[in-house]
Amino acid sequence: MNMTEQMKAVGLYRYLPANDEQSLQDLQVEKPVPAGRDLLVRVKAISVNPVDVKVRAPKARVEETPKILGWDVAGIVEQTGSETSLFKAGDEVYYAGSLIRQGGNSEFHLVDERIVGRKPANLDFAAAAALPLTAITAWEGLFERLAISKNKEDNQGKKLLIIGAAGGVGSIALQLAREVGLTVIGTASRPETEKWVRDHGADYVISHYEDFRTQLEKEGISEVDYILCLHSTEKHWKAMEAVIKPLGHICSIVETSEPLDLTLLKNKSVTFAWEFMFTRSKYETEDMIEQHRLLDELADWIEQGRIESTLTETLSPINAANLRKAHLQVEENRMIGKLVLENFEG
Repeated sequence: MNMTEQMKAVGLYRYLPANDEQSLQDLQVEKPVPAGRDLLVRVKAISVNPVDVKVRAPKARVEETPKILGWDVAGIVEQTGSETSLFKAGDEVYYAGSLIRQGGNSEFHLVDERIVGRKPANLDFAAAAALPLTAITAWEGLFERLAISKNKEDNQGKKLLIIGAAGGVGSIALQLAREVGLTVIGTASRPETEKWVRDHGADYVISHYEDFRTQLEKEGISEVDYILCLHSTEKHWKAMEAVIKPLGHICSIVETSEPLDLTLLKNKSVTFAWEFMFTRSKYETEDMIEQHRLLDELADWIEQGRIESTLTETLSPINAANLRKAHLQVEENRMIGKLVLENFEG
């Protein structure tokens, strides 16, 4: 009888606080086999995001088979499914994966090739793993939901406000916005985050704890064309309405705990959109391959020196103890840039 091949993974059976040793556990699980459009990727580095913390958060459900988290991976294609056409064994890749499949906190990981990009040649695996989830979110938010042009000439004089600009998504959105010629205003609340935001592309920095309109007027700005909200949508809702230009666009990535009064936007004919980077993979939309194209184009920008990785801390090896530590850090909600783990033991 053939024994199935095993691999190391970090997973959970119960949803517990990150400081509980049972919350994330070192496991041996069956190594998956690729079929169809799937790639089997040898995982070299992973990143931890707020979505990991949200999925792991305490709740009553108990899993019969271990749930594996992790939605940022950089690695090497080990095998390909029979219907793949974009990659071959040995290719170095990076991607964010899918919420409805097992995550990437394992030695090997299955992922649909349509949401995978080629790893930027000038980045190591750790720096590459810091990018996919935040970069896809920022890219889709700016260029698809807000419909901002990538042509600098189209953006002359146009202003973008990024709320929560020092976090993972903000750190990429700042760079993308700078590269396409927008005037960028970022919010930050501490000296170290203000410096980070300026260093990554903001022309102006204001506090998200003070009135937006008053602060912008001090800078000679009366209104903005676009707003990308990356923190506390309902808290900033009225402040956004006060500074958005008539016919402007607002995009948020943060669900609300209370209803939003969309009527506030009516008189200005403002467009509001949600951005959720897992939509394409969750529903297998007809344009799912756009995330592959996006990540490849981002790799071009990175290789040209236009965008840099937002990696700020690396832990090694990839194991339960280090992942619990990483979850605790992300939960503090004071992260600047991205936290990455690399290398499985042995």
